[in-house]
Amino acid sequence: MRQYGGNRLGLAVVGAVLLFAGGYAWLRGRGHLAGLSPRARVLPERTVDAVAGNPWTLWAMALLLVVLALVTLRWLVLSLGWGRLGARSGTGTAMLCVGLKDVEGLSRAGVRVLGDPNGAARLRISFSCPAEADVGAVVGKLDREIVGRIRREVGDDEVGAVVRVHVRRQAAPRRVSTR
Repeated sequence: MRQYGGNRLGLAVVGAVLLFAGGYAWLRGRGHLAGLSPRARVLPERTVDAVAGNPWTLWAMALLLVVLALVTLRWLVLSLGWGRLGARSGTGTAMLCVGLKDVEGLSRAGVRVLGDPNGAARLRISFSCPAEADVGAVVGKLDREIVGRIRREVGDDEVGAVVRVHVRRQAAPRRVSTR
């Protein structure tokens, strides 16, 4: 669940900034900040004169904020999981990892159960392995044992399955310059 950590951290930071800004505005508007009148100017005089002389800057700032709002809205919608197909199967993922435990460097393993409007379910199994792995043996083991077990766990031996194997390329040897 490492991928959701960044989303949670981002939401916490954005929420804290908005909470601080809202609290400051509320306290300033109520006159509870010492040394600041609720009617005092927020921006310095120089900034007000610069904005008054170039009114297009306010339009540019408004456009920038609208684009920022749309980008953050997209981020939040994707964080909620909208647009993803199916549901993760934690048990299926665990069975996949246990079945392939002898493959060194296995990563990004996942099993999703996809449902069709007709009620037919499908499995989407994916994982990534290093270039050194014997891909033929891994695929053979998937075909003989693992996919059948995952199908039975989902509840139907006739469920279609799509297996995506990503083989990471080898790291290129580093060239040492003699100059």
